[in-house]
Amino acid sequence: MLWVIRFSGFFSAAMVMIVLSPSLQSFPPAEAIRSSRLDSYLRLPSFQVSTSPGSLDDRFTFRKASEFRNVDECGFGDPQTTGVCDPSLVHVAITLDVQYLRGSIAAVHSILQHSLCPENIFFHFLVSEADLETLVRSTFPQLKFKVYFFDPEIVRNLISSSVRQALEEPLNYARNYLADLLEPCVRRVIYLDSDLVVVDDISKLWSTNLGSRTIGAPEYCHANFTKYFTTSFWSDDRFSGTFRGRKPCYFNTGVMVIDLGKWRRVGFTKRIERWMEIQKSDRIYKLGSLPPFLLVFAGRVAPIGHRWNQHGLGGDNVRGSCRDLHSGPVSLLHWSGSGKPWLRLDSKKPCPLDALWAPYDLYGHPH
Repeated sequence: MLWVIRFSGFFSAAMVMIVLSPSLQSFPPAEAIRSSRLDSYLRLPSFQVSTSPGSLDDRFTFRKASEFRNVDECGFGDPQTTGVCDPSLVHVAITLDVQYLRGSIAAVHSILQHSLCPENIFFHFLVSEADLETLVRSTFPQLKFKVYFFDPEIVRNLISSSVRQALEEPLNYARNYLADLLEPCVRRVIYLDSDLVVVDDISKLWSTNLGSRTIGAPEYCHANFTKYFTTSFWSDDRFSGTFRGRKPCYFNTGVMVIDLGKWRRVGFTKRIERWMEIQKSDRIYKLGSLPPFLLVFAGRVAPIGHRWNQHGLGGDNVRGSCRDLHSGPVSLLHWSGSGKPWLRLDSKKPCPLDALWAPYDLYGHPH
């Protein structure tokens, strides 16, 4: 297990980078397995990545990741079951957005680096703009994954203005539809944002006991829960009454373990959409896709250790100021907030903790 003490400054960040460095992990390297092809009903629209000047290929060039080799005790699942329905798989869903693509690639890289059995991980990539399958496959040639097209029109009329434009992007709401997008045989998934790195074996997060709950996430009950909703929300019992009989706590939707079977049975997508419709007419919150999740699930979440979401490293949404880690152990570092490590590193104005993201960055040509 990885333990990190609360610290600040560049010197401390450098010391932690040594502790978290992939090259010093106790896990032997492992090898991922090549993906099955996209099913025809999930295939992306028939556009191709252009090779003309200014194309996606020109803007994003990633180095090929190392081939991680498996340790002896890792199994290969049921030989009678192949592809995404293999019950031995750990399922991870991440969006691939052009603006955050560099972060998504780093997140995948970090997961593979620290997993004891990366060949048991199946990635579900959600896209809405471009065919990024070729790019992913060239960066991770042996990765097991699928690409799913999320139609922005599904949520276009449900999205309301937020404090930050990035929170209004349709793909930010794709997590609401995982139960519909992923195959019915996928009954559990870990959803991860694009601005994080995992520095522990993700199978530990996968094994979280959700009990009777539909989702699990680190909760932060010391946070001022009232600030996530407007005064008009709290003054109207039709809205605030939804929390009656519950003890709601803030949780960050960038790291969630989701029981998709229960989600489908209850129909939570429709419940989230209903709150988004109310928001359009009554303006009950200000922050993007988070409040509908709080309205539906807060007080009904299986708690997960805070080590699995050391969030807020991107700073606040106004100034993007630098943040320290919370006290305690670290399994996942999350640059939620307006400041992203790749942008600050490129601008030569990094925060101390951005040095912990840099080892997983595959952007650019080899030196």
